[in-house]
Amino acid sequence: MPEDSAMCSKQKEKKGGEEREQQHVQNKSKKRKEICPYGNYKHYYGYRIGQELEEDPRLKVFKKEWFQGKDCLDIGCNSGIMTIQIAKKFCCQSILGVDIDANRIQDAYWHIRKFLKMEDARKVPGKASKLEGANGSERSIKGSLKEEMKEIPRNCCAEEKNLLDIVSFQKEDFVNTRDPPKKHYDTIICLSVTKWIHLNWGDDGLITLFTKVWRLLHPGGIFLLEPQPWKSYENNYKVSETTKTNYKNLKFHPEYFQDLLLDKIGFKTVENVTSSVSGSKTGFNRPILVFRK
Repeated sequence: MPEDSAMCSKQKEKKGGEEREQQHVQNKSKKRKEICPYGNYKHYYGYRIGQELEEDPRLKVFKKEWFQGKDCLDIGCNSGIMTIQIAKKFCCQSILGVDIDANRIQDAYWHIRKFLKMEDARKVPGKASKLEGANGSERSIKGSLKEEMKEIPRNCCAEEKNLLDIVSFQKEDFVNTRDPPKKHYDTIICLSVTKWIHLNWGDDGLITLFTKVWRLLHPGGIFLLEPQPWKSYENNYKVSETTKTNYKNLKFHPEYFQDLLLDKIGFKTVENVTSSVSGSKTGFNRPILVFRK
């Protein structure tokens, strides 16, 4: 009897341990879903283009005249890789990347520091960057980007210094912020962001996004829009209770965005520059629409 009791006790402990482990996995899975309700994935660019490509393939269809010498805004910049690449390739006057997630903005600062370290190492072989701590680890982000980058060696090229003046990042809930605009822009970018705004804030949020973009643009300004297809909504609407509820009530599907922007918002013209961007992973071949105010 004592042996049977001990065996029964061990079985209960094992069962209890398995249940706790299962609950832990469920909680971990739930937590993972909860932290990306806005599409704010930490490794988004890895999902999208893979590690084998250095440059985002969408840049191939972008025109230099949309950015060169222009003040630009990147809505939903995530970790800032695309923002930095645009500034570097097309010589913007300025480009501000905004994202709702403070962690992604922190990642964006990290990426620009990493880029500058690589450029510095390439131009001055063997010279250790002062942006790296004594143990080789990255310092935590404190203060503005310019304050951090003051420690770059003086022999860095003018191109690198200009990049620090050109690129900036800011945490911002673009749809819901009530602050009056501090400046207007020549070009505004919104790439694979509309779905998340639409699911989280419904049709009203989408209209607010488009209206604010139109108001922030100078006359003749460019709005670069990459909308996700409805199939992508179907795959992601269960990410939160809010998105589940809004999904059921959405009236404006992505195929109607063009008419909405032209007929209701007030843009004058639109051009579809690509229906399939070479180099993107499966599921990311999305149209890029260029609207002009």
